[in-house]
Amino acid sequence: MSVSAAPNTTSWRLARATAPAVRVLAGRRFFPLWAVVQHRGRVSGRELSVPVAVTVTPEVFVINLPWGARTNWVRNVQAAGSCTLRWKGRPHPADQPRIIDATAARPYYSRPVWAIARTLFPADAWLVLRRI
Repeated sequence: MSVSAAPNTTSWRLARATAPAVRVLAGRRFFPLWAVVQHRGRVSGRELSVPVAVTVTPEVFVINLPWGARTNWVRNVQAAGSCTLRWKGRPHPADQPRIIDATAARPYYSRPVWAIARTLFPADAWLVLRRI
């Protein structure tokens, strides 16, 4: 499994164009497709946060990683072994981070959501976090 996918030009432009709105809306009560991962920098020790697209089940959070599994925030979460997701207006602690590929991620998505996610945010890695 390759975990260092570079975003294509379309997804990069979409991400840049929507970033201001996503930063404002992510984690809010009425925007369940977006969450904010709150984590601690493994080098700086600072509290950090990043907005993410999330799919949720009663057991796990599944986060699409269009820029790959080697981004700093993913490495921070893996190093700490846990993080908090602000989702639907509330904090949700999560642990046991693991990286999965598209085959393992597919069952977490409905057919239309999978098609949209694969078109707008193509990725070859997903982060799964157990809900505590």
